Amino acid sequence: MSGSPTHEEGTASAPISRVPSLPTPNRDDNSNDSPTTSPPTTKPRRGSVVSRVDVDYFDAAGVQDLRRTLSNSPAQESARLHGKPSFSSSAITLTGLTGEDGAFDFEKTLRHIIRKRDEAQIKPRSLGILFRNLRVVGLGASTSYQPTLGSLFNPANVLEGIQAIRRPPVRNILSGFDGVVRPGKMLLVLGRPGSGCTTLLKTLANLREEYHAVEGDVHYDSLSPNDVKKFFRGDVQYCPEDDVHFPTLTVGQTLEFAAKTRAPRERVDNTRKEYTRIMTEILTTIFGLRHAKKTPVGDAAIRGVSGGEKKRVSIAEALATRSCIGVWDNSTRGLDASTALEFVRALRIATDTFDLSTIVSLYQAGESLYQHFDQVCVLYEGRMAYYGPADQAKQYFMDMGYEPANRQTTADFLVSVTDPNGRIPRAGFTNIPRTASEFAQHFQNSPQGTANKADMESYHEEHVGKPAKASDYIDSARAEHAKGVPKKSPYMISIPMQARAVMLRRVQILRGNMLATGLNLFSFVFQAIIVGSVFLKSPEVTSAYFSRGGVLFFALLFAALTTMAEIPALYAQRPIVLRHKNAALYHPFIEALALTLVDVPITFLTSLVFGVILYFMVGLQKSAGQFFIFFLFIFAMSITMKAWFRGIAAAFKSEASAQTFAGISILALSIYTGYTIPKPSMIGALRWITYINPLRYGFEVLLTNEFRTLQGACVTLVPQGPGYENVSLNNQVCTTVGSLPGQAFVDGNRFTELSYGFSYSNTWMNFGIIIAFAAAFIAGLLIFTEFNTTATNETSIVLFKRGTKSRIVEAKQSPDEETLDEKEKTAPASNDSRAEAEKELAAQPAMTDVFSWQHIKYTVPISGEDDRTLLSDISGYVAPGKLTALMGESGAGKTTLLNVLAQRVNIGVVTGDKFVNGQALPADFQSQTGYCQQMDTHQPTSTVREALLFSAKLRQPASVPLAEKEAYVERCLKMCGLEAYGDAAVGSLGIEHKKRTTIGVELAAKPKLLLFLDEPTSGLDSQSAWSIMSFLRNLADHGQAILCTIHQPSAELFQVFDRMLLLRKGGQTVYFGDLGRNATTLIDYFESNGSRKCLPDENPAEFMLDVIGAGATATSEQNWHDIWRSSPESKHVQQEIEAIHTEGRSRPAVGATFHSEFATSWLYQTGQLLKRDAEAHWRDPTYLMAKLVLNIVGGLFIGFTFFKSKDTQQGTQNKLFAIFMATILSVPLSNQLQVPFIAMRSIYEIRERPSRMYSWTALVTSQILIELPWNIIGSTLLFLCWYWTVGFDSSRAGYTYLMMGIIFPVYYTTFGQAVAAMSPNAEIAALLFSFLFSFVIMFNGVLQPFRELGWWRWMYRLSPFTYLIEGLLGQAIGRKVINCSPVEFVKIIPPSGQTCGQYMEAFISFAGGYLTNPEDSDSCNFCSVLSSDQFLSSGFNISYDHHWRNFGFLIAYIIFNTVSVYIITYLFRIHTGSFFPSFKRSTKKA
Repeated sequence: MSGSPTHEEGTASAPISRVPSLPTPNRDDNSNDSPTTSPPTTKPRRGSVVSRVDVDYFDAAGVQDLRRTLSNSPAQESARLHGKPSFSSSAITLTGLTGEDGAFDFEKTLRHIIRKRDEAQIKPRSLGILFRNLRVVGLGASTSYQPTLGSLFNPANVLEGIQAIRRPPVRNILSGFDGVVRPGKMLLVLGRPGSGCTTLLKTLANLREEYHAVEGDVHYDSLSPNDVKKFFRGDVQYCPEDDVHFPTLTVGQTLEFAAKTRAPRERVDNTRKEYTRIMTEILTTIFGLRHAKKTPVGDAAIRGVSGGEKKRVSIAEALATRSCIGVWDNSTRGLDASTALEFVRALRIATDTFDLSTIVSLYQAGESLYQHFDQVCVLYEGRMAYYGPADQAKQYFMDMGYEPANRQTTADFLVSVTDPNGRIPRAGFTNIPRTASEFAQHFQNSPQGTANKADMESYHEEHVGKPAKASDYIDSARAEHAKGVPKKSPYMISIPMQARAVMLRRVQILRGNMLATGLNLFSFVFQAIIVGSVFLKSPEVTSAYFSRGGVLFFALLFAALTTMAEIPALYAQRPIVLRHKNAALYHPFIEALALTLVDVPITFLTSLVFGVILYFMVGLQKSAGQFFIFFLFIFAMSITMKAWFRGIAAAFKSEASAQTFAGISILALSIYTGYTIPKPSMIGALRWITYINPLRYGFEVLLTNEFRTLQGACVTLVPQGPGYENVSLNNQVCTTVGSLPGQAFVDGNRFTELSYGFSYSNTWMNFGIIIAFAAAFIAGLLIFTEFNTTATNETSIVLFKRGTKSRIVEAKQSPDEETLDEKEKTAPASNDSRAEAEKELAAQPAMTDVFSWQHIKYTVPISGEDDRTLLSDISGYVAPGKLTALMGESGAGKTTLLNVLAQRVNIGVVTGDKFVNGQALPADFQSQTGYCQQMDTHQPTSTVREALLFSAKLRQPASVPLAEKEAYVERCLKMCGLEAYGDAAVGSLGIEHKKRTTIGVELAAKPKLLLFLDEPTSGLDSQSAWSIMSFLRNLADHGQAILCTIHQPSAELFQVFDRMLLLRKGGQTVYFGDLGRNATTLIDYFESNGSRKCLPDENPAEFMLDVIGAGATATSEQNWHDIWRSSPESKHVQQEIEAIHTEGRSRPAVGATFHSEFATSWLYQTGQLLKRDAEAHWRDPTYLMAKLVLNIVGGLFIGFTFFKSKDTQQGTQNKLFAIFMATILSVPLSNQLQVPFIAMRSIYEIRERPSRMYSWTALVTSQILIELPWNIIGSTLLFLCWYWTVGFDSSRAGYTYLMMGIIFPVYYTTFGQAVAAMSPNAEIAALLFSFLFSFVIMFNGVLQPFRELGWWRWMYRLSPFTYLIEGLLGQAIGRKVINCSPVEFVKIIPPSGQTCGQYMEAFISFAGGYLTNPEDSDSCNFCSVLSSDQFLSSGFNISYDHHWRNFGFLIAYIIFNTVSVYIITYLFRIHTGSFFPSFKRSTKKA
């Protein structure tokens, strides 16, 4: 049988034998019949001295359980009985596979699987990579200046942009790469950020789309890159450094899905379901994830597994897909050393077991990690400095003429050699290579280079260009395809199977996030109840015709609009779908199809609940047929509109453009349904929109379906009243459109036909049209999802402020930079700048004050449990001129202690004492210290100089002259090595320079006492980490006191510190004191107290953490906390602290610099914040253009829709809607302005508030003031585009501009910011805003006129839009004459013997209106309205005379909103503790 290698996925096999690449130990040694094939896990590797990892490393107990499960498997029994060679996943352990002690033997099992596989003639497959003269060309940076609103319109910039599109600037990212990666080998790729590591990895993983050109030869054995991309995409996996998974899926579900979608066809003896289960079981066991199987994977917002576990999920998922080549990009970022080591061990197990080819790039790789690799490739600015055995690399560079620093790890040494400032030339060597090209040339001519070429030749001979090998590979791959899968498809399972799997996953995602689904349903119910109560029991009379149309319009629109909220979620999942597409798990369009299909029952349920509540509360026509049609169309419209918005999200590359397009489409769709402007009134140029608007077809059916049986009693018979008591019905007529003389009612059919041009006979034709729209939108969604999967690729470069000359010569100088990481490039620090930094540091006044703390204990309350102690009895001190490290494993309380000492905790109870010189802390202690957080939180568009100056201006005393502050900032820039980057935008800097900026911002405040730093090296490569630590060492040497937490550092970083406080889990002290030269004091302390010996080349930091039992798998037999407490060293520390206190108390206490809370006055703070905000807005052209374009497009669109409205009744109503629709634009405009409000607030909360930089009231004031001018400009443009196009009167433009151009933007700005103030993030702010805004719109008397509101009239009086619309309408249309159009005249037959004028005179005198033929006696043309005031007051309760009253009310609302922004900010963000403490306490006891 030409089976796939999988049948043997046996229990152990599944994961354990990556089937395709089953551990084929020695392919050429007739292992078919040799049961003694050496087990894959230990197969010898040529010339490598590599650590071996046991397969039960992560979860020994779990592997034992698994062995038992497999040993007792029922399939084994059946195999024994039937004598079948059973090697299915469930029947692996056959006779002879148990070890001597009867336990399951993992290696024997694997050997057995291989033998059985060969007997069944299933061909295994593995894949190596050979590359020669590899060169990658990327697009260069076209601009290095920060864009501003001004630069968008600068003609020179526009020309430059056009030029760049025609001839894009290109440059080499990689050139001259040669090498081979054999199956079963691990290659480590090392290089500084920007040297091209990611590009090399992506190119080898066959992801070439984002590069301009890839040249040279790349062979995947006998397959070309094109073949692999088209047919075997799933066999090459690229895993990015971020773990992207669906956060609400559990670990088990994530792995099951991957196993299911890549399950091979041949699985002898067991079903797909069984195979998937066993595969998942084995992977979770081997990677120690069994305990987390039911835990969600999680993300920043949803709690899930830990960082290390998430990494292991990524590895397990990649193995479940059974790829042959695995490429891992900087996957240990953010993991501590012990977790990173576990990650690499897991890869080693996988590589050996499944004969994979594994390529990994790492930053800060420790020695123990390095030892797991067979080969290493060193990159230097896009050139290959070394490629060969990992154990020979160090010696190669030493022979070249460089030497490692003391205890420097091999990996750090290899990277440091490529850094001109980090390498150490050996004495006696001359003429050593220095540039990237010299390094590359030296390697080509070296024996190692020759050996590499020979290795390539032998591999080429053996594997490349061998049609037989290629066809074997293809046969092996095709044998795995499920039935019905095309031979050329890269996917393993058929489209129906993919759809089933992805739909199940979609259901699991929804079940994992029930809250969102529940909230969605709640919003439907809530809106239905509100609207239902507004139009409660609508009477069957003609006066309610208009509002009946309003309800139906709302029902249609609400269902359509709710889908817009899905757009962000669809963008969030794009990277996951793209990764799965690249791994050939499923077609991307299947994801969109599954989303649509799974959504159908949910939409059905929400539409049903919504429809039933609304239908029966309003009292629409009670016949089953009419309700069924109402429900059917609401449901069909929801599905159609969801497909429309999802299609938009799939079609655009960026979320912002999708949101903008969706917003404009909503405006067009809602105006052209025929409710706000009936089809007969539309201008010809835009009438075509109604034909392509699905909502219009739905609205026609809902309206005619409701009105076809409605015989509305006439409320206003003309004439009636005094003098007409005895008139017969034949001489009266109803004023409603569609009335006939002699009828006291109006037929609904006739009303809809004349008013809207709608007919019930079109119902099923319209249904067909809606279905066609739905089909077209869904087809568009599927097509876009399949082909437009990539997100926008932003190549990041350092951006400089316009008008400044950067001191860094841009890309012209060195052509070899990596596009993606160009911003990480560090400017070579010249010796001059170093000397200058030294000089500036020496000029700093040294510190003399000592900060100390004694017996610090910190407990936090946990609801429903006892309080948890995070820090327990910690004492210590930080001396000036000393660099003190604060260390411990993850969760030991390092950052917590730092926050407690810096007075940055606001929950829980802190006990113990903190002193400066043995005396109480000064009142402004926070102002006298600097605190650098782990996250570099800055205003991204500020330049580095501006960021430092902002800190200096607001944190140094007001008495210091500005010139002195500016001079000090320049000194800080030099001290931090940032002069070249002074005018660079902080948001565009690389990690290292951002970190330096964070430190610079704190130094600019002139902290007098000490500097706290939290994890200053996390996320940096070893060279940047070294550069930051040397800078801190320099600061300390010049008298600064520094306390700094650090993740397990390399030995050379560890030596930078003078002293250390070591904590273990639970916040208990294990050691505090000097480290000694090369950490000898620390090592002696541990060894003298009974620890193991520290090896000569071991990193002391890893040694001590290992000894105290830190790390995921380590434990310690001794209680090092108790040892410390009873040690002489501990007593000595207490004596030192007492001595410091005694000496300090003899001096005067450190006084407070500031006697108020802040260094500067409130007005000064507000001025500085306004300046910063103004710069941020100006430098964010996308935001400003979105705001202005929305106003202009909205204004023109509404203006031309209601173009030159006439002075008829319908024309007057059109003007009313022109004003109403213009005010609706405030929704998207408010959603936009909430984003920068919340972003600026989070910078304040994270960094600036704890540093006491400025008052929160100054922040809120500046945020309100900065938005107003831009929104007023936007509304002015809206007014100019809209007022005259609609045809309003020029003589009345002044007041309308005052209301529309000034009051309206001020109102929505303050309202939007008040909502943002209570929201934790922009998404929730948008939902809250539209929720609150729906009230404002519902009750302003347009959709449901005042006379019909009933109980809700109090809301009408409360709604600010009531006064805005009354002011605008009264002013724009009041005091005008109305001329009825022919269709609006009603025909009245006067009693015989009377002329029209005589008959109607009395009625016109008190009711208004006019006749066109007062002399006729057979038929009178009567228009019921003569003045627009009469129309407005009778229909909408609007009066022209109120316009200044309304202006006053809106001013009051604006004041209320503004005060609300302050009050809400205080209550939600500033106030700490409970408003009802006594109440809380009592509930807790209960």
